[in-house]
Amino acid sequence: MAENEHTAQTTAEDLDPPPVDRSDPPDRPAPRSTVRSLLRMWPYARPARWRLAGAVVAALIASGSVLGVPVVLRRIVDGPIAHRDLDALWPLAGLLLLLGLVEAGLFGVRRVIVARPLARVETAMRGDLYAKLQRLPVSFHDRWSSGQLLSRATSDMFTMRLFLAFPLVFLIVNTMVFLTGTALMFVLSWQLALITLVPAVPLMVLTRYFEHGYAASARQAQDQNGDLATVVEESVLGIRILKAFGRHRAMTEEFAGHSRRLRGTELRKADLLANLWAVIVGLPELALGCALAVGAVQVAHDTLSAGTLVAFLSTALALRWPVESLGWLLAYANEAATATDRYFEVMDEPDPGETPTGAAPAADRGIRLTGVRFRYPDAPAGTPDLLDGVDLHIRPGETLALVGATGSGKTTLTALLPRLYETTGGTITLDGRDVRDIPREELRRLVSVAFEEPTLFSASVRDNVLMGAPEAGPDRLARALDTAQASFVDRLPAGPDTQVGEQGLSLSGGQRQRLALARAVVGEPTFLVLDDPLSALDVHTEALVERALREVLSGTTALVVAHRPSTVLLADRVALLADGRITAVGTHPELLRSSPAYRALMSGEAAQELEGSTRR
Repeated sequence: MAENEHTAQTTAEDLDPPPVDRSDPPDRPAPRSTVRSLLRMWPYARPARWRLAGAVVAALIASGSVLGVPVVLRRIVDGPIAHRDLDALWPLAGLLLLLGLVEAGLFGVRRVIVARPLARVETAMRGDLYAKLQRLPVSFHDRWSSGQLLSRATSDMFTMRLFLAFPLVFLIVNTMVFLTGTALMFVLSWQLALITLVPAVPLMVLTRYFEHGYAASARQAQDQNGDLATVVEESVLGIRILKAFGRHRAMTEEFAGHSRRLRGTELRKADLLANLWAVIVGLPELALGCALAVGAVQVAHDTLSAGTLVAFLSTALALRWPVESLGWLLAYANEAATATDRYFEVMDEPDPGETPTGAAPAADRGIRLTGVRFRYPDAPAGTPDLLDGVDLHIRPGETLALVGATGSGKTTLTALLPRLYETTGGTITLDGRDVRDIPREELRRLVSVAFEEPTLFSASVRDNVLMGAPEAGPDRLARALDTAQASFVDRLPAGPDTQVGEQGLSLSGGQRQRLALARAVVGEPTFLVLDDPLSALDVHTEALVERALREVLSGTTALVVAHRPSTVLLADRVALLADGRITAVGTHPELLRSSPAYRALMSGEAAQELEGSTRR
């Protein structure tokens, strides 16, 4: 029933639905204020709070030493220079040198005391994000591209850590320095101080406007960076396809398009920051020039001493960094806020909880599906459910073959047993226990799965196979490899310890499928789910695997998705899935006699081969 499947997916045999708009993940929360977003980092930063406080104190003292320079300069100008007293000059010059050394030393201390604890903060956040991604259901990963998740675990983490190490500290320090310096300027000359502070009001209005525009651009740039990472990842993983079909130029153009869009966004950010910086630097400089002119007139009329004017100007110049850095600090604060929002978009996803429903009677053994319904979350409204009331019972120790037309939902149904997807309705029980009542860790030990498309990791053959049973010893590993007819492992350079490379691309499709089958059976599971596990094998190897697999299936309860006649022969009974329901169940000969739909599905040479094998 291909038409029963919603248009957002290619076929139900694929566990990966088609791409969605990755730059704008679904259900993204409404933007928060910058401060509120940044405060969400506090639970992680809390263990480093004393180190952060120490960094703030060290930076405050260092910046305070800078404000001490104008006071010393005033003493020098109004004292030794005015009275030509060189003997009194040297102690004051030494004090200036000491203040410079204090500033340099304390800024160095600030970096040292926060480096290690903030590295731990970043590690903790990244660890929690990775653990969360492992807990989230497959439906979540269907909606999110790996590049978007990768960028959250790398570049966003770096942005947040750097904010805690530098911008956060100096937002506090520079604010304190600016207030202290302003108070000092008022003590020196309140008239000149008022002139200098005239730009404050337009600067506050401008920074408020800047914050809104920059936050939107920062978010867009981070999302586009995730899109770019996705293109790179897909290009690397699919490099054989790209080369085989000569599509590397097209992918290069797609990459260039993403790069141009990201470049445009970054330039827009740069324009916003440049405009803000021009005003932040230009207005204070203009005000300082006016203050200098007024101060010079006051000195000329003896209403202000030369030393006081020098001290005032030195203080104003010392405040240039706190004022000029405001644009950069606000920009980075917005970047960190959007990075934090992106991080918590994943962390705020609800964990798949257990939903106790009450266990079925203990006498109901084996695998039972009762009224099972399922539709993908992104299925268009008004389309029928992919699975619409599936009823099926697989007896203990029985092997049942599940057959059906392409797109009928066979693979989707097998994914419901280990709860890779959650049913929309109905119940699934294993030996009388509802799968929703079984803790996931236990459920994944009870049910072992081998998918049609085998996935291997960048690890050794041993590690890939024992992923199905980490506690298994060498004997069970050897038995699993024998069952899967994976004798080729012994011919690999390092045997089972050979690294198979990313996605196992150093192996053939048949070799990867045999290792995936070995991974499924190595744990000797109570329930075994096999999704057309022999599709990539040659006829000779397939016969050998079937012979060995019969022994494994005799000791377990198994559901086998069958696309090939030979796979159907492994089963005790066959179930036909059509129109979202199980429409026929029986042995192969029974279904050939009683089900026209089954006869049509098994028509042609496949059915003749199957019938001949059955008679023999």
